[in-house]
Formats: sequence, C-alpha cells, structure tokens
Amino acid sequence: MAGVFLALAVVAGCGPDESLQRFGGPTMGSTYSIQYVQRGGVPSVGEVQRQVGRILAEIDEQMSTYRSDSDIERFNDLPANSCRAMPAPVLELVRVGEQLSAQSNGAFDLTIEPLLNLWGFGPQSRGEQVPDAQALAQVRQRVGHVHLRIEGEQLCKDAPVQVDFNSIAAGYAVDRIATTLQGLGVGSYLVEVTGELKAAGHKPDGSPWRVALEAPRDDQQVLERIIAVDGFGVSTSGDYRKYFERDGRRYSHTLDAQTAAPIQHALASVTVLHPQALMADGLSTLLLILGPQRGWEYAEKNAIAAFFVIRADNGFVTRSSAAFERMSTNLAP
Repeated sequence: MAGVFLALAVVAGCGPDESLQRFGGPTMGSTYSIQYVQRGGVPSVGEVQRQVGRILAEIDEQMSTYRSDSDIERFNDLPANSCRAMPAPVLELVRVGEQLSAQSNGAFDLTIEPLLNLWGFGPQSRGEQVPDAQALAQVRQRVGHVHLRIEGEQLCKDAPVQVDFNSIAAGYAVDRIATTLQGLGVGSYLVEVTGELKAAGHKPDGSPWRVALEAPRDDQQVLERIIAVDGFGVSTSGDYRKYFERDGRRYSHTLDAQTAAPIQHALASVTVLHPQALMADGLSTLLLILGPQRGWEYAEKNAIAAFFVIRADNGFVTRSSAAFERMSTNLAP
C-alpha cells in the first residue's frame, strides 16, 4: 500500500568533494524519487539511474497486476491445481505474505485481488459497488493464502486464487534499490517508491534525512510529525485517500480478508519503522487491517515501531508504540 509521506526539502551546503544528486520518474502507477550524496568513486548519476531503472523494470515484469504478461498475472490466469516456475523475488514475496497472513490470522492476505475487483478497487474492477452476499460468497472461494504453496522454484495453487503484491512490492523495491546504491559505494541516500521509503547516512551538510508524516486528511497535506531517518524503512498505510461512499457509509480500499469487506474501524492511518522497507510496508497494512486496538496490541507484543492516527469525535488522536518512541526519540530532527 502506498505510503503518505512528504520528504522535507534537502538543505544545501555540500562539501567540496560531494554533491547531492536527485532523479525520479513514474513507476507502479505512481512515482519514485532518489536522492543521494555523490562522493569520489561513486558512478555517474546516469549509471545510478540506469541501475535503478533496471530494478524497477524487473519488478514490473515480475509483479505487476496491471500487465497481462507479468509473471504473477500469468500465474493468476492459471486454473486450480496448477504450478508455474516463478522468479526468486516472486517466491520471496509469497513467503513474506504467508508470514504476515499467519501473524494476522488471515486478515492480511495476498490473494484478495478478486475481492478488490468485486468492490471496485482492483485492476480488473468494473466500478465501485457494494456487492451482495451471494457475490461475496462466490468470490471468497477464490481467496486464501492457504491455497498457495511453493514447490522448489514453482508456485502452485489448489484453488483459482490470484496474487496481488501491491501491499508489499513498493517496500521490496525500496530495499532492492537501497542495496544497489550501497553496492555502488553510496552511503547516504533517501529512496522513495510510491510513498514507501528508506534512508541512510546524512545530507551533505551533515544533517539527517527528515521525513514528515502527513495527517490523515483527504483535502490537503497537513504535517502530523517529523522524524529523522537513518538505516530503516518507513511506511504509512491509510484508508483516507482511496474510498467511496454509498448511502452515507464510507467504504475503504483496504480489505480485511477474514470479513471479505473494507475495514470499518476508527484507525485512519498507521506508520511503521523497520530495518526492511519490505516489512515496514507489509506491517503497516497488517496493523491498519487489525485496527486501533488489535493493531496496537500486536505492535506492542511484537515490539513493532508503530505510530497510530485514530479518528475521534473532534478530529484525530495519536498513539505511539514503545518501540516507535524509542526510535523517534533517538532520531529526533
């Protein structure tokens, strides 16, 4: 799920042997942006940009649900009791999805694409709608991570399930790009893909990379909190940008696989800090699905650094896990 962050402007003031480089562009139906400190021995910005472009193109070819020739869509088109050889990154994300599904008792699920399409949020949707009980019952037969299994290099399914990586693919892309930058000798960077991000090191003037967390408003950008980021990924999941209304009721694009319906609780957004952007991405979605109480209890039990923004009668209230307070205090801007 796309994060909702606004990277603060980078302050000028580079040293004589270093400079700040920036580039970006469209990806995954949204955008990406890279900022890094160029020092001696680091390849040219053109070469860095080519390396990043190669990673994003590969992920698109393997995981996009918006192109029929991607590896995952070819798998999704297969009938029940089928297997298909898949690239190692696809199998890696399936394993992560299995882990998150088990940890949430099935609320988080990578196979909800048919439900997303039914409600009007998926790549093959036919418009926003509130489906009836019969339609939901039929689609639920094609949902469930338990129907997936990995056999060697093959991904298999015993029901006609469809896999959707949108809840974790951007975080995975951030980690891949960050690892590539490090391999190229880049020690200070801020990588952002569709709102998921990771940063390390410092800006050329020695100050930290700072990120502003947005308040959950769909009419304007309002800063909720500023944190400094060094060596970890940051992801925010929220239900306030993608939704529709019917008969005075609000339907979020975030679905609970257990209920086969959009979440209906008061948690508006949750931010997670984690050494891996992939896990920050997945965990922020998981906590949003669980809601303000179950999500809070899960974060505290598992020492997850999480920042919750909850709807209240007169606006919003915030709540931070102990792990989040430790990390944000140590990295105060």
